Amino acid sequence: MLFVLFAFALLLCFIHYLINENEKARILKKIPGPKDVFLLGNALEVMLTPVELFKLGRRNAQKYNGIYRFWAFPRSAVNIYNPEDIEVVIATSKHNSKSPLYNFLKPWLWDGLLLSSGSKWHQRRKILTPAFHFNILRQFHIILEENSNRLIKSLERTPGKAIDIVSLLSEYTLNSICETAMGTQLSEETTGSAKSYKAAIYGLGNLLVQRISRIYYHTDFVFNLSSLGRQQKEYLHTVREFTEKVIKDRKDYIETNRISSSDDIHTDDTFMTKKKKKAAMLDLLILAKKEGLINNVGIQEEVETFMFEGHDTTAAGLTFSLVLLAEEKDIQNKIYLEQREIFGDSSRAATSEDLSKMRYLECCIKECLRLYPPVPVISRALSETVKLSNYTIPVGSYCNIHIYDLHRRETLFKNPLKFDPDRFLPENSVGRHPYSYIPFSAGPRNCIGQKFAMMEMKSALSAILRHFELEPVTRQSDLEIITDLVLRNSQPVYVTFNKRVSS
Repeated sequence: MLFVLFAFALLLCFIHYLINENEKARILKKIPGPKDVFLLGNALEVMLTPVELFKLGRRNAQKYNGIYRFWAFPRSAVNIYNPEDIEVVIATSKHNSKSPLYNFLKPWLWDGLLLSSGSKWHQRRKILTPAFHFNILRQFHIILEENSNRLIKSLERTPGKAIDIVSLLSEYTLNSICETAMGTQLSEETTGSAKSYKAAIYGLGNLLVQRISRIYYHTDFVFNLSSLGRQQKEYLHTVREFTEKVIKDRKDYIETNRISSSDDIHTDDTFMTKKKKKAAMLDLLILAKKEGLINNVGIQEEVETFMFEGHDTTAAGLTFSLVLLAEEKDIQNKIYLEQREIFGDSSRAATSEDLSKMRYLECCIKECLRLYPPVPVISRALSETVKLSNYTIPVGSYCNIHIYDLHRRETLFKNPLKFDPDRFLPENSVGRHPYSYIPFSAGPRNCIGQKFAMMEMKSALSAILRHFELEPVTRQSDLEIITDLVLRNSQPVYVTFNKRVSS
């Protein structure tokens, strides 16, 4: 018996040596990082609740100086949050592929623009880029203003009461992405399915975090047999049902209006008045199918990607913006004065030219996105060995870029926890490292919809602050952020909206 135990111990030591003391592991372990555990490496370090996992990242950012590593065979990762290293990774197309962790999203987003790489990514980006042309965005602006007006009417029904803004803003951004990029207006009959869709997205995000933080779920076979895998199938059914209807509705519209080529959705200024047809990103995909550039699966995966990214991230940005502005009365008043300069006493809807004049509001939005970037971390697979902070990072490792911690570095932003929109005045932005502020990522794989997102946030916040004074209920000190696909609070977020009295 003693011999068997001794042999078993030797076997474990041999396995430990193979997986934790190989050349790749030795190179990576020269980088500062958490203490290794026999056999398991750093696997136990991340087996935490979503709240605690987010806190762990913040503690590590304070403990280490811009870089630290993670090792749990076969996962090797380096975490960075300094602009010099980030530039090395994302400024070129060398490391354009997402890390293996993104593969967990494939049952949902398949191989759309977020997850694809190489020639497929280039082709899809080329197809979709015209959907965000300046003149198309100007047409989208009209729809955004209509939705902002509906948002104001919703808020007017509960004056002076604390409102859970997460669900309200999620509804606003989902309506907006459906009507603009998808060309489909949500009706009363789709309200229930839209709510189920949003709930399913939250559920998928939670499952993803649980899967990432537990190494044994990284194998598809194990995960699919688990209760989490079964729950994921239910969520995916709900999501698919909703997006398939969106695609069907738009296809029907194209057939009814006899849109047969991209010429019918040209970015001409006279589009809205002469053609009387709405341009939509989905049109480009449907027409690309007719030209043999994409198939039905390709359309579905891009719709899944843009439906999620186009509404959930913007809703998160608006949520934290309202929390910050509610606490800052002086800044609220400055925004309101800028609105008065543009609109005077008029209650008319904002034009695209009006939005371009909202320079202080834009600074405020940028500062909100600095403190609370909707996507707090992105991850890339390293296609070749690189040097980061003078450490060698082996090829095949993946690199987690912590945008949240980058934006809060004292060396980059003086008094980084203070909400100070003046940081983004042109004179105060001179000399700032181009990769010190990346709420929409940067480089070749930057967010294709960032101008759309900024326009949507401007439209919503302008409308809200013209009509209401914000009173804080959920404060920054109350926030308990969780690890998720996008930045979320663990509890509902409340703000009170008091009707403004004209002066």
